[in-house]
Amino acid sequence: MPNYVHPEVLVDTQWLAEHLNDEKVRIVEVNANPQANPNEVIPGAVLWNSFKDLMLPDYRINLDKANIEEILSRSGIANNSTIIVYGEVPGVGGWIFWLLKIFGHQDVRILNGGRRKWVAEKRPLAPVQPVVNQTLYSAQEPDGNLRVLFEDVCKSINQADRVIVDVRTPQEYSGEWFYDKPPENNERAGHILSAVHVYYESALNEDGTLKPIEELRNVYESKDITPDKTIIPYCAVGARSAHTWFVLKYLLGYPNVLNYDGSWNEWSRREVKG
Repeated sequence: MPNYVHPEVLVDTQWLAEHLNDEKVRIVEVNANPQANPNEVIPGAVLWNSFKDLMLPDYRINLDKANIEEILSRSGIANNSTIIVYGEVPGVGGWIFWLLKIFGHQDVRILNGGRRKWVAEKRPLAPVQPVVNQTLYSAQEPDGNLRVLFEDVCKSINQADRVIVDVRTPQEYSGEWFYDKPPENNERAGHILSAVHVYYESALNEDGTLKPIEELRNVYESKDITPDKTIIPYCAVGARSAHTWFVLKYLLGYPNVLNYDGSWNEWSRREVKG
């Protein structure tokens, strides 16, 4: 992978094709589209549904240790497994990478380009198969150093040494949309005061792969998002912002990046500073 600070956290399609039968490698496809239910995945992959498996009913990310232990155990994932994550939706790998790091999994890697690139290269797919060799996974307690809470975001507004980054669509940032449609009823649209806007897909090439490091630096430094500051990305529920967290922390090597996983889902209901 081209000159990233931590190139080991990405694998390309050829590497994965060569490791499909590696017993230490466990492949996870994450379905982030509630209307989709793929019946074919990369051979050997398990399928997680983001809404059923990883989100709470109020659209907060589920950070319950017992829940992640149950998911990983039923997926045949051990504490020493190499987990390769991917999805159809761009950026889903960064979200799952962040989530697994929250619970202390050591070897997590993202398939660069995800399902889109795998399919474009006409690589094989196979029906989803039940996991035969389930495990008894033991997770660490959630690492609070990888996320930031509402009160700390409030304190970060207009601070010269901190940058709040809205990674949602331009329409969400401007207030035209509440997630993917105009706001309705009591839905509050807009963005956090002082937040700069960098759409999370700005880090991606047209084929869904990540841009080279110099292009990534330009994307963020052009908005004064620099490594000497604490960076706080947010989105609607914390998934897209986790992808930006991954890019900044692991590809560019920014030392202080905190994902605000409460994101607009929480802020629009609690924000009091305008």
